[in-house]
Amino acid sequence: MRVNVLQPGADRQMGHTLMEVLVSILIMTMTVVATVNGYLLSSYRAEWSAHSLAAHSLALQRIEQVRAAKWDQAAYPAVDQVVQANFPVTTNVLDLPSSGTNMVYATNYTTITTVSTNPPLKMVRVDCVWQFPGRGVYSNTVVSYRAPDQ
Repeated sequence: MRVNVLQPGADRQMGHTLMEVLVSILIMTMTVVATVNGYLLSSYRAEWSAHSLAAHSLALQRIEQVRAAKWDQAAYPAVDQVVQANFPVTTNVLDLPSSGTNMVYATNYTTITTVSTNPPLKMVRVDCVWQFPGRGVYSNTVVSYRAPDQ
């Protein structure tokens, strides 16, 4: 038969002190808080990216409308529908999942500038202005150049 004999002072080394427990709880709390903050930040950035992509899509939609407008200098009489008056300011709903009243609206501003008359060339700029709920106003800008129909 074997008997375990404790060394003097060995009973004090068997448990944790109150300070060790408090430090471990502090480290665990900081880890949980950092994890939750990381999750919230990534969720916020993903939502902002979705809004920005939807606004960019609206701006590209207006660019495509300008590209589809007729501008034929070889026709008689010459046709030029690529003018500022044909593309007024529009307000649309961003293409985001929504229900009820949480829809986000964006406003498209189209600017058409003549760059050159010989050869004929116009610059088309579309600014899509939208608001991220609770964070402010943002804008997406798309610029393209347009020549007459061939």
